[in-house]
Amino acid sequence: MLILVTNDDGIEAPGLAALALALAPLGRVVVLAPSQERSAQSHALTMHEPLRVQGFGPDRYSCTGQPADCVYLGVHHICPERPGLVVSGVNRGSNLGDDVHYSGTVGAAEEAALMGIPSLAVSLHTEAARAPEHHYDTAAQLARRVAVQLLANPLPPRVFLNLNVPDRPLAEVPGIRVARLGRREYRPLVAQSQDPRGRDYYWVGGAPMGFDTADGTDGALFALGFATLTPLHPDHTHRDSLAALGAWPLDAEPAG
Repeated sequence: MLILVTNDDGIEAPGLAALALALAPLGRVVVLAPSQERSAQSHALTMHEPLRVQGFGPDRYSCTGQPADCVYLGVHHICPERPGLVVSGVNRGSNLGDDVHYSGTVGAAEEAALMGIPSLAVSLHTEAARAPEHHYDTAAQLARRVAVQLLANPLPPRVFLNLNVPDRPLAEVPGIRVARLGRREYRPLVAQSQDPRGRDYYWVGGAPMGFDTADGTDGALFALGFATLTPLHPDHTHRDSLAALGAWPLDAEPAG
């Protein structure tokens, strides 16, 4: 079986190397990752400029595009056969709750799911106090466990998995718990400054403020020390609202 591995931290990221090594016993691993960090790019595709690929030895490549570009290009051109599995990570930083809507790591796995390929996004919390000795190997080993189960127990079409792992030795992670998405709050921030030519520029995105603590959510279980595994699906339809919207008089001109 061929396994395509990508990430959003770039071709030189240590989490990428740890993941490729851990998955090697399961099949032939082809790595195609962005040439530089592409965090928070979600499911973006590069449509208005060319993509360039560079080889780094057998079955290891970089691409100038986004994580989803890597999956698209890998499946349709780089890989010598259709992958049986796509794994994205190990991301530097967790992707819990609302993070999944922004994450390039998750976006890459979602692109594979749209193609009908089993896929998994893997992230490590990377606690600052543990730097630079982050435990990417822990996340990679747990990713292999999940991958084995995913291949043996196929999920419904377009369902893919999101795994978040604490930054600890494997023996200190009490287990993996299946969880629903919670909420992850961030402090709103727009920092304005000026460049040397007097033009305004902005940095957006504040620090995380905490997790949803509701029972069964990924953030709550993660806070207890567990790795969390969440099934995701690209269909964002809110079915409970379909009937209510169907009753709106949308074909009539508004009064007044």
